[in-house]
Amino acid sequence: MDRSDGNGVHIVGGGLAGCEAAWQLARAGVPVVVHEMRPTRQTPAHRTGHLAELVCSNSFRSDDGERSAIGLLHEEMRRLGSVILGAADACRVPAGSALAVDRDGFSAEVSRRLASEPRITVQRQEVVDPFAAGWRSVIIATGPLTSDTLAAALTSVIGEDSLAFFDAIAPIVYRESIDFGKAWFQSRYDKGGGRDYINCPLNREQYEAFVAALLAGERVSFRDWEQSTPYFEGCLPIEVMAERGPRTLAFGPMKAIGLADPHQGGRRPYAVVQLRQDNALGTLYNMVGFQTKLKHAEQVRIFRTIPGLEQAEFARLGGLHRNTFINSPKLLDGTLRLKARPSVRFAGQITGCEGYVESAAIGLLAGRFAAAELMGDPITPPPPTTAIGSLLRHLTDGGRGGDFQPMNVNFGLFPTLAAHDLGGKGSAERKAAYCRRALADLAQWMATAPSGPAATQPAAAAS
Repeated sequence: MDRSDGNGVHIVGGGLAGCEAAWQLARAGVPVVVHEMRPTRQTPAHRTGHLAELVCSNSFRSDDGERSAIGLLHEEMRRLGSVILGAADACRVPAGSALAVDRDGFSAEVSRRLASEPRITVQRQEVVDPFAAGWRSVIIATGPLTSDTLAAALTSVIGEDSLAFFDAIAPIVYRESIDFGKAWFQSRYDKGGGRDYINCPLNREQYEAFVAALLAGERVSFRDWEQSTPYFEGCLPIEVMAERGPRTLAFGPMKAIGLADPHQGGRRPYAVVQLRQDNALGTLYNMVGFQTKLKHAEQVRIFRTIPGLEQAEFARLGGLHRNTFINSPKLLDGTLRLKARPSVRFAGQITGCEGYVESAAIGLLAGRFAAAELMGDPITPPPPTTAIGSLLRHLTDGGRGGDFQPMNVNFGLFPTLAAHDLGGKGSAERKAAYCRRALADLAQWMATAPSGPAATQPAAAAS
């Protein structure tokens, strides 16, 4: 194929899902046009016009492919030739057992890899109505910050309003402004490099005063149309978590287990605020789990009461934005096509998956499915026993569309293991058994899926 034959695919959105879909299509031999409205028109959360910009955390979460569902998804995507995982591995920064990246370097690397692929064209323009464009094949990957004009076009076709939830952004601190007479470097249980996080300790009195300040802090007001929009449980603002009980934070993002304060004779603090490296230079650190709806002045005032952050300077303060997603189980078929318009597929967070890697994974599948369709090959979805297959089933199981909510990948989405596959009674053994089964089934699927061989180049091949 080439661009002149008119059989290409148009992708609306240049985020992680859109970039992954474009990469998979191009590697399968299909020409692609990626339409990205930024920087001509920005969103409330983005700050650049770069492709695959990370607007929240710089972490892709656990990279343990033997006992973690998200780590398993990492491994599956590496084996499937993911450009997103390839770029993430190339831009990795220390984060214990997690995969975290230099956010600007990551975006630049994804952009470089797509620019090196001659079948991919990027057009900087807003697409307001993909249904009226007359394109043969479309993938909508506009993410949770879909523009109002495009959202209106979607609503006119799907026949119902999109669902929505709030997502919050954590602050970023300059490392040089942190007081290491109180803070120290350590990973919980010394995982990873053992020194991948900065820890700011609080005793019980300090913790209780901090929680009280969070609860009393002035917050950004909701707009009228936002009043009934629920938060996503996996990304609650810190002050909303504090409302659920005085010790909620101490058992959540501020838990001190696995840590020993060297300034206090190696004792475990009552609570701790952890900061994770946010760029390759190690000059910026993200406050882990501290997404917030507090007003900016309140954030500075309250967060500077944390021991070690009294003189903190912030490269970015926290914020809140609305995330929009469609009722995918009701609207999409098993290959991510819109039932009302089969020429249109959806990918990424707008489908209701949650998380960077999950978003990219659905983009990977949308790209592969579209490539197989254009080439006249049968479409074979991945087995639901795999992480990527279980996520697809969660999004497209039409029998459960009434209570659909965004979700990260987790072992609860997988088919139950047979008794003889459990590998032991402990939680770690069960998780390991899920991972073994998934990778074995993925290998078999990759060997037999018609669209597989052309699109499963190793991620390193992109470099």
